[in-house]
Amino acid sequence: MHILLTNDDGLFAPGLAAMYRRLTQLGHVTVVAPAQPKSGASHSISLEPLVCEKLDLMGKFTALSVEGSPADCVKVALSRLADDSHGPVDLVVSGINHGANVGVHVFYSGTVAAAVEAAFEAVPSIAVSAVCDEHFDIETASDYGFQVIRQLLPLHPGDVVNINVPSLTDGNPKGIVVVPQSIGGFEENFTISQSHVGQIVFEYAGGRHRDPHVTPADTSSLRLGYITVTALHFDMTHYERNKLLAKTAWKLKRAK
Repeated sequence: MHILLTNDDGLFAPGLAAMYRRLTQLGHVTVVAPAQPKSGASHSISLEPLVCEKLDLMGKFTALSVEGSPADCVKVALSRLADDSHGPVDLVVSGINHGANVGVHVFYSGTVAAAVEAAFEAVPSIAVSAVCDEHFDIETASDYGFQVIRQLLPLHPGDVVNINVPSLTDGNPKGIVVVPQSIGGFEENFTISQSHVGQIVFEYAGGRHRDPHVTPADTSSLRLGYITVTALHFDMTHYERNKLLAKTAWKLKRAK
């Protein structure tokens, strides 16, 4: 199996190395990751030329550093590796991310976006994230994430699965649950200050997810100490609403 590993925390993030070591048990792993941290980059892409560099990460692995977003990394990799000696990419793994990606954070996540980018090309993908708390243990979190990955395989072309490991401060996860993504949003929290020239400055300070409309969901299950597994899809069409819109008696006048 040929696995492409990427992330949004950047090439030097401990989570990338931790996941790399585990994925080599499944096959050949190629690493293509952002040169700098790109958390919250969502599905942005770069329209300017992408500077790439092949690096040896202190003898741990060789990787391609990309001056771009996580989605850029996957685009470059899937194009560049089409004729790779290890064959085309069979699976894309994004993570393990330092911080959970559940609820509406899925829309902002560069980790999830990299996985979805692979699905655009009909390559199965998995996003792996973990709650980052005061006693964050990336190695143990990676072990749990990898256990779920092994049980997910094989996946179908275009599949996207989002895995989140709960806080390990209070002990091991209670189990693995398959749950929907919460769309309840979260309580916005901004600090307000003033710049040296008198401008108002808003700084995002986070906020807790609101209770999900459907329970259990990824946000609530993660808080309860479960590893959450959620199948995602990039088709954002609201089919039922489209059916109603199609019944509208549309009128169009010639523009003046």
